[in-house]
Formats: sequence, structure tokens, C-alpha cells
Amino acid sequence: MDKNQGIGIVLLFLVFVAYFNYTKPTPEELERIEFVQDSIEQAKLLEKNPNAIPATTTAQTDVVLPDSIKKANLSRSYGSFSEAMIGESSIVSLDNELITINFDTKGGHISSAILKKHFKITEDENHNQTKNALALLEDEKNKFEYLIPTTSNGNVNSSDLYFTPNTSGNTLTLTANLGQDKSIKHVFTLKDNSYHLDYRMDLEGFDQFINSNNPNLKFKWHNYLDRIELNTKFEQYYTTVYYKEVNEDSDYCNCRSDDIANLEGKRVEWVSNVNQFFNSSLIAENVQFENSTYETVALDIENEDLKLLKSEFDVPLNLSRNETIEFGMYIGPNEFKRLKAYDNGLEEIIPFGRSLFGTINRWVIRPAFNWLSSFIGSKGVVIIVLIFIIKMLLYPLMYKMLHSQAKMGALKPELAALKEKYKDDKQKVQMETMKIYREYGVSPLGGCMPMILQMPIWYALFRFFPASITFRQEPFLWAKDLSSFDVIAWLPNGMDIPAFGSHISLFTILWAISTVAYSYYNMKHMDMSANPAMKYVQYLMPITFLFFFNGYASGLTCYMFFSNLFNIAQTLVTKKFVFKEDKLREELMAAKSKPKKKGGFQNRLEEAMKQQQEVQAKRKGQLQKKKRKR
Repeated sequence: MDKNQGIGIVLLFLVFVAYFNYTKPTPEELERIEFVQDSIEQAKLLEKNPNAIPATTTAQTDVVLPDSIKKANLSRSYGSFSEAMIGESSIVSLDNELITINFDTKGGHISSAILKKHFKITEDENHNQTKNALALLEDEKNKFEYLIPTTSNGNVNSSDLYFTPNTSGNTLTLTANLGQDKSIKHVFTLKDNSYHLDYRMDLEGFDQFINSNNPNLKFKWHNYLDRIELNTKFEQYYTTVYYKEVNEDSDYCNCRSDDIANLEGKRVEWVSNVNQFFNSSLIAENVQFENSTYETVALDIENEDLKLLKSEFDVPLNLSRNETIEFGMYIGPNEFKRLKAYDNGLEEIIPFGRSLFGTINRWVIRPAFNWLSSFIGSKGVVIIVLIFIIKMLLYPLMYKMLHSQAKMGALKPELAALKEKYKDDKQKVQMETMKIYREYGVSPLGGCMPMILQMPIWYALFRFFPASITFRQEPFLWAKDLSSFDVIAWLPNGMDIPAFGSHISLFTILWAISTVAYSYYNMKHMDMSANPAMKYVQYLMPITFLFFFNGYASGLTCYMFFSNLFNIAQTLVTKKFVFKEDKLREELMAAKSKPKKKGGFQNRLEEAMKQQQEVQAKRKGQLQKKKRKR
């Protein structure tokens, strides 16, 4: 190598060094390149497994990618859907006289529903109450989304899509543009003076990418229900998820504990997330829900939410180019008339009961309350008027009961003579007493029939008051809410007695006192010598039920108290002004002179007592023989 060649090689090397130093990336550019490479790797990972979570991130994750790079990455992973995966979330609303419904443009779903005619009452530690707006479907943890099965991009989640809003009157159209005449439209129409929302999904161009091996939209509806009522005990008990299979009665998950219902292979007409007095329902119209799973998750008492309700189901697709799926939604109060108008059994979510008692509530008590409420403003006064009507209708039975008691009271001289004659033989006294009753035409069970006939009404009301929204937040006298317990005083120092509570219900106390007084008055006219323990059971019952009714709906305890007052009034007036002792004696003597029919309940009872007495006498004789042998 000569000198000139050596100089040339050195110069060429220096040029390469200078070019390399001039063109090498800065540290900031190196970080940007590394971040882009990581994003591409993550996109490839998601393309293979859409549900995978990227395992690595760069040290500087706050670097903002250019839109072009974002679109390129999303396009690799989601194809046509990438067009709708870039945007900004915003809230748009539909509104009428009863409700305001807010929608999130990300996911195209309801973010909250504000009821204008109903309110939530909150109470601080000093029991001061505040009225607030009542919202449903408002929890940020809620989910209402569906998975779209595609041929090349796996499952695409609707909650990742951004929708463009367009409002026309009371119709909101949310459009996710997928490019090349492909789109998803959520069309919501809110009817006037209604809680009903029409919900239509228009799927355009879907035949180009839907997986024909699994042509179902997989819906997931997770709803965290808020604590709305002050009486959390009843709200917890009446809150669950209801559903109705095609051509079947409605059903529901367990209210008191966690429960799950798997309806694989079955079709469902509607699903409803139900609070004590409100519900959010999704109704299938031109489709049915298939392969459904419904679940109720009870949350801790300290949790700000009441329960978590989960509904997951498939909606089948036809694989046509353009498809329309139609739903109806009801978001509002559990008003029987509104729910009944759907003509699909949706009114059965109101827990009036499913047996005879539910029938009485739906078709007797409920219409009676509504009719009376149409011209009486106070729901408490309606309760009292209803009691009066019921007592007047049942008075013929009440009269028979009081008449039977009065005749038994008129036989006191005869019964007293029996006790004196057979004072050492209680069984003999009972047998001879039954003979006297039969002889004078007196039935010892005559006073039971009115009580038995009133039991269905009483049990129906037991379910009616805490289930009917008619009484929610309706005050009467000292009660602030007839659907919840009334409070005359709170126990000191935050004391909470198990099964009783931390308060004292005055209606419950008055009911217990009036029950004891009524029982005491009736006991004075009855012979309890045969079974003295029954005398004390009559007083023990209302004291025991104090613990149960202290936390019950005050509408029921109000009903029971005023019902006792009517019973006492009817009893006193009837016995004082209707029954005369001389006339009763004449009736008894006339009955005694009539020939007695053979058979009958009293004869069978008398015969059974006679047989029992013979058995006991035989046993007594055997014991005496054994003693003599010893």
C-alpha cells in the first residue's frame, strides 16, 4: 500500500465516523423508538389473544403516540373496528316529565337514570334526614356491554368503541363507524310521560366479519344496586334479579343469600334487576335471550352498595348483511299498572306473593287501596277506611263469635256447679262441660271462624305494605314513611338490640298494648280451667312479636293497631247493646228442649275425651295394682 492509499483509507474512516455521529438518534428518539416497538409487540400479543394483558411496559408510559401510529396498531389488532376505537367519552341525555337518562358515548350505554318524581332519603348520625335525587344504573363499576365474535380479530368488546351522538327530538342515535359502509348504531327513543325506553341496535355490514361458527352477541350486564331505602333490612330482602323463560312463569334468584341460575339451552323473554320499589328491566322484542346465567351477590352491610346483580346471555345473529335487534327497557318504579301494561308478566317482580295471598294482594287489596286513594289524600286515612270496610263486611261473623262467647258466659252457673261436683277430676269436668255445651247448643269453636277467615287477609297485608310503592315515603301521624318502620324514640348511645333494632316503634307498642287489653277482656268471659297455660300464652304472644314488628313496615303495624281498636269497639257495643242476659237464657233453654242430632263434631270430641278418660283410668288402676304388689 502506498502513501496516498493510506491517506485515503484514513479519510474515508473519518467520514464514516462523522456521518455516524451526525445521524445517530438522540436519547429522546431512542426512547420513542423503544416505546413504538413495545406497542407493536403488545398489539401482536393482543391479536393472538385479545384478552391477554401486556406483561411489559416501558419506563416512560406517558409518551403520547401519534394518531397514525395508534391507528396502525389498532388496525393490526382489530381491523375494521379500529376506526371506532379512537375518540373521546362524553355524556348525552334524553329527558321527559318523569326521567332523565344519561348515555356515555364510549360503549354507547346508559350511565345513569334520574327519576324526577321519586327521591332518596339519607340520614346522618343524628338522624337528620336529607332528600336527594334518586338515580338508577349510576354506579361507575356497572357494565352493560357485548362481545362481537369476528373471523380475524377475536372478540371485540362494545365498551371499547366510541359512538358519535345525534339527537332528534326524543330519539338519540349513537353510531360507531367501522368504515366502508359498516357501522353499529344504538338507537334510543324515550316515550313521553313514560319510564319506557325503546332500544334498537342496527348492525350494518356485519356479514363481512362475523364468525359463522359462533354467531352470537354475548351480553354482560353487571349492576351494582345502590342503597335507596332507610330500612335496609327489607330492601336487602326484596332485592334480586328476576327473569322469565318463554312460555313459563317468572322466576328469580334467592333474595337472602348468593345465588346463581343457569338457563343453558333455554330462551328468556326478559330480565329485571329489582330493588324493593324500583327496577331496571331489559325486554327482548324481536329476539330472545339464550344460554343465560343470572346471579345475585350479597354485599357486606358496610359496603356502600346493596347487591351486585349479574346477567349474562347470548343474542343470536342471522348473519345477514344488515340486522336489527330490538329491545325494550323499563327504568323506574315498581308500579303495578305500568308493568302490567307490558302484558308479559313483568308485574310479577312486585313481591306481593305467589299463592292465595298474592292473588288477594293483586286483585283485591291493591285495587281497593287505589280506589280509596283516588279521593282520599292521606294513605294513613285510607288504611283506616279500609279497616272499617273490612270490619263491616266481616261483622256477621264477628256477631256469631260474640254470640257464642255470650252464651258460654250465660252458662257460668251450670259450669260452676260442674267444677264443684267434680273438683278432683279435671277430665270429668271437661267431659261434662262438652255435654252441657251440646245440650244447650253452644259451640266452643264458634269464636274461631271469624279469626280463621281473616287470616288470609292479614297474611296478604303482611306482604302488601313492604312491597307496594303506594306507601313509600308517605307520612301518617308520627310515621314518616308507611313502607318502613316508624320511630318514636331512638335507643341511647347507639344501642342496637338483636332482633329488635336501635329504635322504638310506637305503632308496634300500641298494637301490643291493645292486643293484651283485648285478650284480657275476652278471657274474663271464658273458662280456662281445663288449660290454664293458654291464659298466659295470649299475653305472651304480643310481647314476643314486639321484636318482629318493631322493624316492620309501619303501614302494617298501623293497620293492626287500628284493627284492634275496631275489634274492641265492636265487641263492647255488641255485648252492651245487642245481647241481653235474659234473652240469652231463653235461647239456651229453647236449644236444650230441642232433640239433639246424633254425630257431629261435638259428639266426636266428647267421645274422644271419654275414650281418653277410660285409658287414663285403666293406667291408673294398673299403677295401683303394682303398688299393692310391692
